[in-house]
Amino acid sequence: MFLFSFLSEPIMFLAWLVAMAISVTLHEFAHALSAYLQGDATAKYSGRLSLNPLRHLDLWGTLMLLLVGFGWGKPVPYNPYNLRNQKWGPSIVALAGPGANLFLILFFGLILKILVVGGVLDVGNMLYILIEMIIILNAVWFTFNLIPIPPLDGSKLLFAILPRRFDHWKIFLAVRGPLILIFLIILDRLLNLSLLESLFNLVIRAVAGMFGLSLL
Repeated sequence: MFLFSFLSEPIMFLAWLVAMAISVTLHEFAHALSAYLQGDATAKYSGRLSLNPLRHLDLWGTLMLLLVGFGWGKPVPYNPYNLRNQKWGPSIVALAGPGANLFLILFFGLILKILVVGGVLDVGNMLYILIEMIIILNAVWFTFNLIPIPPLDGSKLLFAILPRRFDHWKIFLAVRGPLILIFLIILDRLLNLSLLESLFNLVIRAVAGMFGLSLL
Protein backbone atom coordinates (compact mmCIF):
# COMPACT_ATOMS: atom_id res chain seq x y z
CA MET A 1 0.00 0.00 0.00
CA PHE A 2 1.01 3.62 -0.54
CA LEU A 3 1.48 4.36 3.16
CA PHE A 4 3.84 1.41 3.66
CA SER A 5 6.30 2.81 1.13
CA PHE A 6 6.95 5.71 3.54
CA LEU A 7 7.08 3.81 6.84
CA SER A 8 10.84 3.29 6.65
CA GLU A 9 11.36 6.98 5.79
CA PRO A 10 9.56 9.14 8.39
CA ILE A 11 10.91 12.37 6.87
CA MET A 12 9.37 11.46 3.50
CA PHE A 13 6.12 10.63 5.28
CA LEU A 14 6.12 13.99 7.06
CA ALA A 15 6.74 15.76 3.74
CA TRP A 16 3.82 13.88 2.21
CA LEU A 17 1.53 14.91 5.09
CA VAL A 18 2.47 18.57 4.63
CA ALA A 19 1.99 18.32 0.85
CA MET A 20 -1.38 16.64 1.35
CA ALA A 21 -2.59 19.29 3.83
CA ILE A 22 -1.63 22.11 1.46
CA SER A 23 -3.24 20.46 -1.55
CA VAL A 24 -6.51 19.43 0.12
CA THR A 25 -6.90 22.84 1.76
CA LEU A 26 -6.38 24.84 -1.44
CA HIS A 27 -8.65 22.51 -3.44
CA GLU A 28 -11.58 22.79 -1.03
CA PHE A 29 -10.99 26.49 -0.33
CA ALA A 30 -11.20 27.13 -4.09
CA HIS A 31 -14.64 25.47 -4.18
CA ALA A 32 -15.83 27.65 -1.30
CA LEU A 33 -14.36 30.85 -2.75
CA SER A 34 -15.85 30.18 -6.18
CA ALA A 35 -19.34 29.70 -4.73
CA TYR A 36 -18.97 32.83 -2.58
CA LEU A 37 -17.84 34.97 -5.52
CA GLN A 38 -20.88 33.76 -7.46
CA GLY A 39 -23.30 34.91 -4.76
CA ASP A 40 -23.67 31.94 -2.42
CA ALA A 41 -22.40 32.32 1.15
CA THR A 42 -23.30 28.80 2.34
CA ALA A 43 -19.67 27.65 2.45
CA LYS A 44 -18.64 30.84 4.27
CA TYR A 45 -21.28 30.36 6.96
CA SER A 46 -20.20 26.71 7.27
CA GLY A 47 -16.65 27.80 8.04
CA ARG A 48 -15.24 26.47 4.79
CA LEU A 49 -14.04 29.78 3.37
CA SER A 50 -10.86 29.14 5.31
CA LEU A 51 -7.24 28.12 4.77
CA ASN A 52 -7.27 26.05 7.97
CA PRO A 53 -6.58 22.41 6.90
CA LEU A 54 -8.63 21.02 9.80
CA ARG A 55 -11.78 22.51 8.28
CA HIS A 56 -11.25 20.63 5.02
CA LEU A 57 -9.65 17.28 5.80
CA ASP A 58 -12.00 14.30 5.66
CA LEU A 59 -11.15 11.20 7.73
CA TRP A 60 -11.84 8.60 5.04
CA GLY A 61 -10.55 10.75 2.21
CA THR A 62 -7.31 11.33 4.11
CA LEU A 63 -6.92 7.61 4.80
CA MET A 64 -7.39 6.91 1.08
CA LEU A 65 -4.70 9.48 0.27
CA LEU A 66 -2.35 7.75 2.68
CA LEU A 67 -3.19 4.21 1.59
CA VAL A 68 -3.48 4.48 -2.19
CA GLY A 69 -2.21 7.95 -3.05
CA PHE A 70 -5.48 9.67 -3.95
CA GLY A 71 -8.57 10.63 -1.98
CA TRP A 72 -10.74 13.61 -1.11
CA GLY A 73 -11.51 16.36 1.38
CA LYS A 74 -14.82 17.22 3.02
CA PRO A 75 -17.38 18.20 0.35
CA VAL A 76 -17.94 21.96 0.36
CA PRO A 77 -21.63 22.80 0.90
CA TYR A 78 -23.21 25.35 -1.42
CA ASN A 79 -26.69 26.21 -2.71
CA PRO A 80 -26.74 26.07 -6.53
CA TYR A 81 -29.93 28.17 -6.58
CA ASN A 82 -28.00 31.10 -5.10
CA LEU A 83 -25.45 31.13 -7.91
CA ARG A 84 -25.80 33.91 -10.46
CA ASN A 85 -25.34 31.55 -13.40
CA GLN A 86 -27.73 28.64 -12.92
CA LYS A 87 -26.45 26.61 -15.90
CA TRP A 88 -22.69 26.93 -15.56
CA GLY A 89 -22.39 28.04 -11.92
CA PRO A 90 -22.15 24.52 -10.44
CA SER A 91 -19.53 23.59 -13.05
CA ILE A 92 -17.49 26.69 -12.18
CA VAL A 93 -17.65 25.82 -8.47
CA ALA A 94 -16.65 22.21 -9.20
CA LEU A 95 -13.79 23.04 -11.58
CA ALA A 96 -12.36 25.60 -9.15
CA GLY A 97 -10.98 22.65 -7.16
CA PRO A 98 -8.95 21.09 -10.00
CA GLY A 99 -8.10 24.66 -11.05
CA ALA A 100 -6.46 25.17 -7.65
CA ASN A 101 -4.52 21.93 -8.12
CA LEU A 102 -3.34 23.12 -11.54
CA PHE A 103 -2.29 26.45 -10.02
CA LEU A 104 -0.24 24.64 -7.35
CA ILE A 105 1.43 22.48 -10.03
CA LEU A 106 2.46 25.51 -12.08
CA PHE A 107 3.38 27.70 -9.08
CA PHE A 108 5.57 25.17 -7.29
CA GLY A 109 6.89 23.76 -10.56
CA LEU A 110 8.21 27.17 -11.57
CA ILE A 111 9.64 27.81 -8.10
CA LEU A 112 11.42 24.45 -8.12
CA LYS A 113 12.84 25.02 -11.58
CA ILE A 114 14.11 28.49 -10.65
CA LEU A 115 15.70 27.25 -7.40
CA VAL A 116 17.38 24.27 -9.07
CA VAL A 117 18.64 26.20 -12.10
CA GLY A 118 19.87 28.94 -9.79
CA GLY A 119 21.81 26.40 -7.74
CA VAL A 120 19.86 27.12 -4.56
CA LEU A 121 18.45 23.59 -4.26
CA ASP A 122 19.86 20.15 -5.07
CA VAL A 123 17.87 17.00 -5.77
CA GLY A 124 17.49 15.19 -2.44
CA ASN A 125 17.28 18.39 -0.40
CA MET A 126 14.31 18.22 2.01
CA LEU A 127 12.71 21.34 0.56
CA TYR A 128 13.13 19.90 -2.95
CA ILE A 129 11.39 16.69 -1.86
CA LEU A 130 8.51 18.61 -0.26
CA ILE A 131 7.93 20.79 -3.33
CA GLU A 132 8.14 17.81 -5.66
CA MET A 133 5.61 15.91 -3.54
CA ILE A 134 3.22 18.87 -3.71
CA ILE A 135 3.53 18.86 -7.50
CA ILE A 136 3.04 15.09 -7.85
CA LEU A 137 0.08 14.97 -5.45
CA ASN A 138 -1.65 17.82 -7.25
CA ALA A 139 -1.04 16.20 -10.63
CA VAL A 140 -2.78 13.05 -9.37
CA TRP A 141 -5.62 14.93 -7.69
CA PHE A 142 -6.15 17.22 -10.69
CA THR A 143 -6.47 14.19 -12.99
CA PHE A 144 -8.62 12.12 -10.62
CA ASN A 145 -11.11 14.90 -9.94
CA LEU A 146 -11.70 15.53 -13.65
CA ILE A 147 -13.10 12.01 -14.13
CA PRO A 148 -16.76 12.69 -15.05
CA ILE A 149 -18.34 10.38 -12.47
CA PRO A 150 -20.13 11.76 -9.35
CA PRO A 151 -19.12 12.85 -6.81
CA LEU A 152 -15.96 13.94 -8.66
CA ASP A 153 -15.75 17.49 -9.98
CA GLY A 154 -15.70 16.48 -13.64
CA SER A 155 -19.27 15.18 -13.34
CA LYS A 156 -20.62 18.72 -12.86
CA LEU A 157 -19.18 19.78 -16.22
CA LEU A 158 -20.63 16.64 -17.82
CA PHE A 159 -24.07 17.43 -16.38
CA ALA A 160 -23.90 21.00 -17.70
CA ILE A 161 -22.96 19.84 -21.20
CA LEU A 162 -25.48 17.00 -21.54
CA PRO A 163 -28.79 18.04 -23.20
CA ARG A 164 -32.08 17.87 -21.29
CA ARG A 165 -33.00 14.58 -22.96
CA PHE A 166 -30.30 12.93 -20.85
CA ASP A 167 -31.76 14.12 -17.54
CA HIS A 168 -32.66 10.58 -16.52
CA TRP A 169 -29.01 9.56 -16.93
CA LYS A 170 -27.94 12.56 -14.86
CA ILE A 171 -30.26 11.46 -12.05
CA PHE A 172 -29.00 7.89 -12.30
CA LEU A 173 -25.36 8.99 -12.16
CA ALA A 174 -26.00 11.45 -9.34
CA VAL A 175 -27.49 8.63 -7.22
CA ARG A 176 -25.33 5.69 -8.31
CA GLY A 177 -22.15 7.53 -9.27
CA PRO A 178 -20.27 7.08 -5.97
CA LEU A 179 -20.93 3.33 -5.97
CA ILE A 180 -19.94 3.09 -9.64
CA LEU A 181 -16.72 4.96 -8.93
CA ILE A 182 -15.82 2.73 -5.97
CA PHE A 183 -16.64 -0.37 -8.01
CA LEU A 184 -14.41 0.77 -10.90
CA ILE A 185 -11.51 1.55 -8.54
CA ILE A 186 -11.83 -1.87 -6.84
CA LEU A 187 -12.17 -3.64 -10.21
CA ASP A 188 -9.10 -1.83 -11.51
CA ARG A 189 -7.17 -3.11 -8.49
CA LEU A 190 -8.53 -6.67 -8.45
CA LEU A 191 -7.94 -7.26 -12.16
CA ASN A 192 -4.57 -5.52 -11.96
CA LEU A 193 -5.50 -3.33 -14.91
CA SER A 194 -3.72 -0.30 -13.44
CA LEU A 195 -5.77 2.03 -15.65
CA LEU A 196 -5.88 4.78 -13.04
CA GLU A 197 -2.21 4.34 -12.22
CA SER A 198 -1.32 4.52 -15.91
CA LEU A 199 -3.39 7.70 -16.30
CA PHE A 200 -1.77 9.30 -13.27
CA ASN A 201 1.73 8.30 -14.41
CA LEU A 202 1.08 9.79 -17.84
CA VAL A 203 0.20 13.16 -16.30
CA ILE A 204 3.04 12.99 -13.77
CA ARG A 205 5.59 12.25 -16.51
CA ALA A 206 4.29 15.19 -18.54
CA VAL A 207 4.62 17.50 -15.54
CA ALA A 208 8.05 16.05 -14.69
CA GLY A 209 9.25 16.70 -18.23
CA MET A 210 7.95 20.27 -18.09
CA PHE A 211 9.73 21.18 -14.85
CA GLY A 212 12.62 18.71 -14.84
CA LEU A 213 11.51 16.75 -11.77
CA SER A 214 13.57 13.85 -10.44
CA LEU A 215 10.35 11.97 -9.47
CA LEU A 216 11.80 11.30 -6.03
